[in-house]
Amino acid sequence: MEELQFYDNFEKALEQDMLKVCTSAGMLDGVMLASDDIDQKWNDYANSYMADAIEQINEYPEVAIAWSLYMGMAVAQWWDVDWLQNKDNEYLKFYGPHGFDDMDDYIVEQILGEKLGTEAADKISSTAYSCAQRAISMIRKENIEFGSVKAFYVLSRTVKVMYRIGAALQLKRLGYKFEKLGN
Repeated sequence: MEELQFYDNFEKALEQDMLKVCTSAGMLDGVMLASDDIDQKWNDYANSYMADAIEQINEYPEVAIAWSLYMGMAVAQWWDVDWLQNKDNEYLKFYGPHGFDDMDDYIVEQILGEKLGTEAADKISSTAYSCAQRAISMIRKENIEFGSVKAFYVLSRTVKVMYRIGAALQLKRLGYKFEKLGN
């Protein structure tokens, strides 16, 4: 029970920190935009993503963490365009020509429709990198034993937060916002 509380607290703190990073970068407005459809879709992709991320975490920790942000952006894009058509897209739909390795570029160009090297694509990349760096710093502060069960669960919670942040980023880019209804 104590461990679960630790993971829940870590996830909440990380999400708040990522929200601040993205707001400071001008990519969000201090609000976590979300959709239950998009959030629930993570459950379909989490195991496959974790299998890829674990292979990368030692040599490319930023990649292992940041690519889930791009996935969240892609799912938000699919949700906006035509959710009925896209809700059953498989995990491999995120892969670029080199599989997991160029997932970021593939999502930016082929799913989000941003040409690489443009200001918009560069802003997405720099925000993803900043978020990944910040997440890594938060994980390191916890002094978690490398390769432990706790490390696995912290990584799992981290990439889930990154996915949700990615979805929020894309929803904002698409013009969604929270508005107060009524008085």
